Amino acid sequence: MHKEISDFLNRSVSGADAQVISATVGDSAIYVNAKQILKVCEALKNSPEYQMNVLQVITAADYLAAAATETTPAVEERIELTYVIASFIKNSELLIKVKLPRGDKNNLPQIDSICSIWKSANWQEREAFDMMGVKFNGHPDHRRILCPDDWVGHPLRKDYVAMESYNGMTIYPEDKLNFKEREFGVRQKTDVKGAVTSISNYELGAKNIN
Repeated sequence: MHKEISDFLNRSVSGADAQVISATVGDSAIYVNAKQILKVCEALKNSPEYQMNVLQVITAADYLAAAATETTPAVEERIELTYVIASFIKNSELLIKVKLPRGDKNNLPQIDSICSIWKSANWQEREAFDMMGVKFNGHPDHRRILCPDDWVGHPLRKDYVAMESYNGMTIYPEDKLNFKEREFGVRQKTDVKGAVTSISNYELGAKNIN
């Protein structure tokens, strides 16, 4: 199915650059050019052959660059969005993925909203903005959904640095630290300076771990 849909998108949407990524474990997906996401989704929904009439999920993941090792491939720095869409008419499901530059707090990644195609995108795009800092151009109500409007930063980015306090409340009181999580963090050999997931933060109060 994926090859047929990829070919359909490349025929139907100029610049779609659809490419199948076949998975040996988990779900296969189709990567498309992020600039064409709106037209790609329109084509899949309106196609008599595929009739993708439901948006189930939009997820976002933050990838930091990493060199290849003997057991793992190199990782490209990016924000990756995954759109899980389905046809309840054809009883089929599809993962569409796009890659965006990570940017920074002054230059957040952007992509077109698909709210005009599936209304269920509304809150899901707001969550991706709130947690990962992705701006959705054309969204009808583009604001945070989980954090307060005046919250600083986007908590699921790997370079996120939490405020020390908010409205007089301590963000990470030491008497409520999750030490098992911190011990896990120490075992990881990556560090993002200042981020809440960094080794330097996890070491605070963690037991000695070899």
